[in-house]
Amino acid sequence: MPPRTPSRRTGARSPRAARPTGAAAPADAPSSATTPDSTPDSTPAVDAPPAPEAATLTLAQQEARTSEITFADLGLSSAMLASLDAAGYTRPTPIQAQAVPLALKGRDLMGLAQTGTGKTAAFTIPIIERLMGGATRTRAVILTPTRELCQQVEESIRKYSGGTGLDVISVYGGVGYEAQTTALKNGVDIIVATPGRLIDHLEKQHVIFDDLEVLVLDEADRMLDMGFAPQINRIVAQIHPYRQTLLFSATMPPEVEALARKYLRKPQVVQVGRRSQAAATVRHCVYPVPKHKKMDLLVHLLREAGADDSVLVFTRTKHGADRVVRHLGDAGYAADALHADKTQAQREQALARFKAGETKLLVATDIAQRGLDISGITHVINFDVPQQAEDYVHRIGRTGRAAKEGDAFTFMCADEIGMVRTIERVIGQEIARISVPGFDFGT
Repeated sequence: MPPRTPSRRTGARSPRAARPTGAAAPADAPSSATTPDSTPDSTPAVDAPPAPEAATLTLAQQEARTSEITFADLGLSSAMLASLDAAGYTRPTPIQAQAVPLALKGRDLMGLAQTGTGKTAAFTIPIIERLMGGATRTRAVILTPTRELCQQVEESIRKYSGGTGLDVISVYGGVGYEAQTTALKNGVDIIVATPGRLIDHLEKQHVIFDDLEVLVLDEADRMLDMGFAPQINRIVAQIHPYRQTLLFSATMPPEVEALARKYLRKPQVVQVGRRSQAAATVRHCVYPVPKHKKMDLLVHLLREAGADDSVLVFTRTKHGADRVVRHLGDAGYAADALHADKTQAQREQALARFKAGETKLLVATDIAQRGLDISGITHVINFDVPQQAEDYVHRIGRTGRAAKEGDAFTFMCADEIGMVRTIERVIGQEIARISVPGFDFGT
């Protein structure tokens, strides 16, 4: 990526130096909102940014440094604390510190927080605590919008439930039914599923919800964006109304609010950060560029990248992602594409190579803007301007995670100026423009 100091070759300002006026300070304290019938909980203060040695820690350990209280303060059992300690967690993130005690009390809950704040652990920890020691039967269902998020939530549950004897399975499309059917019929404690595939199993009576105690709607806004409302309604209709329901979302559009009113009973609301606010640890800027020069600008920036830079590129379409990968290959850069036309095996292999650092470039559609918990992404590049401001927030949230800094670049052609201005209005701040001679459409 471009150097941290002004480039003598291009004369461009350094993206890392280009923090727009009015950007939030890195140590902003989270805010907490409650419903009128609820009792406000104190919001934990946020520590200063981690010490330099934090770069060597795992993502879980880095997130654990963002809160002053410990998991032992949340009322968890010794077995649960031992599992968290083995996973590298001692301190909760702000959303975890607020949500876990409420969920342990059996309250319905709405958790609103930006991506990368630890929402997954905020509901998996109290579910594991609640289910420990019971007979094996389906007692919790977690609905997610994508296969990748299913896998991430399952991994989180396995990490925190070590030694508890709880069984978990992820159920999603794109793979065969046999293994899922066998596991469901043998009995599992927790099902993590995409709505469509779960309905298939329900219709075939591979699973019943007679003993279900907890329902989680994860990334609720994204599920509704993807058109899953009818499937969610069909699933919830088969669940006892006196369950505990936990809804987590990065944004709160009217559709999500309507869903919450329909399925949650007097929910406690916890909120961390402003709903449409860009992460404070991300330095973001816009590169004005003609549409036909976007590919060349991408290669130009990559030539200035450090050897350890890990870059996630977002395109608007599947064909666009494939086209960028081919162009990068012609320029001598190895890259993988991640989109819905890839098989599950291909997607898993691409993610595994990117996580391991074997591939430094991943080109993806919005399938990757949420749910991917990958530490170490140094740059996010919006090859196309996102059409929704919320998508912009989620995309750039793939970097700058767990108090680490990151850069987000957006390529803006002339007919995308209005979209960028809409994003700026929603996030409440101006995004700096970086002009690269020979690429700016104004030159």
